[in-house]
Amino acid sequence: MTWNIPILLTWLRVLLIPVFTALFYLPTGWIDPQTVNWTAATIFAAAAVTDWFDGFLARLWKQTSDFGAFLDPVADKLMVAVALMLLVSQDRTYDIFAMIIIGREITISALREWMAQMGKRNSVAVATIGKFKTTAQMAAIMLLLIGLEDFHGFNFLFIGNILMFIASVLTIWSMFYYLKMAWKEFN
Repeated sequence: MTWNIPILLTWLRVLLIPVFTALFYLPTGWIDPQTVNWTAATIFAAAAVTDWFDGFLARLWKQTSDFGAFLDPVADKLMVAVALMLLVSQDRTYDIFAMIIIGREITISALREWMAQMGKRNSVAVATIGKFKTTAQMAAIMLLLIGLEDFHGFNFLFIGNILMFIASVLTIWSMFYYLKMAWKEFN
């Protein structure tokens, strides 16, 4: 494995997961709950930015690798899955949204692995709908992590759950899109 800045940024995302999680399990009274929420949202936002940035740098500096291509989506999916589980445990979003998003991620990851074994990984490459899904999902998670019901007239929980609904619809849509693309390879 080659060590470079894009790989280190990806590893940073993985290492932020236990820090992110620990915030929610600090003893009551150690830190103000709103500080925990804003800190968790900031860590999640930093992870989302490094997700984009590590791929950009890897392509720009021609430092792409098979290991980086493997680790990057794993880091993303772990961070999103942990965030969703924490949000559900805090009653900030609905179980069904987490089940849809995590279930789709597992399904599409398995599909991509299967297609890669057949030498047809590009048939399920990231599509525009997947990018819209990710954008809605990341924005929703950040708002739900902040968790405020009145921030200068905005209800972050309400808006976050609307975005989570949109992300869930796009999640299902994108899953069927990828399955359709893969199905073409079998016919």
